[in-house]
Amino acid sequence: MAEKSAGILLYRSFGDAVEVLLVHPGGPFWARKDDGAWSIPKGLIDDGENAWEAARREFAEETGSPAPGGPPIDLGEVTLKSGKVVAGYALRGDLDADAVVSGTFEMIWPPRSGRTASFPEVDRAGWFGLDAAAVKLNPAQTAFLDRLREKL
Repeated sequence: MAEKSAGILLYRSFGDAVEVLLVHPGGPFWARKDDGAWSIPKGLIDDGENAWEAARREFAEETGSPAPGGPPIDLGEVTLKSGKVVAGYALRGDLDADAVVSGTFEMIWPPRSGRTASFPEVDRAGWFGLDAAAVKLNPAQTAFLDRLREKL
């Protein structure tokens, strides 16, 4: 069975223009990757947890801020190249992207060194118009942008 994650696509609008908040994964593997590497704030669904609860929890863990209140827009699911399934929800809200502070993870770094290093889950966040977001976002997740556009 494929791993399942859930996340929130935070959006704000100015007249007809819509911007979405994306996060860039932290750690050495992602340090030099940009286009196609960004994501919605997301993470694994714990046993016994529903997707919406997981999306809210992961948003807080990856941004350092609670998800805003309000009714979510269900954006359905996408399947990443890895086989992981991601359930997406959109929420209207605002957040200072420069103030994002995520949790951390540990890994052996450099490889085969035997030393453990700590890295942020998210090393930066940014607001992007829908067209720019489609370039930055992991290709499998761009379907969330199309679905948001349809539902707004």
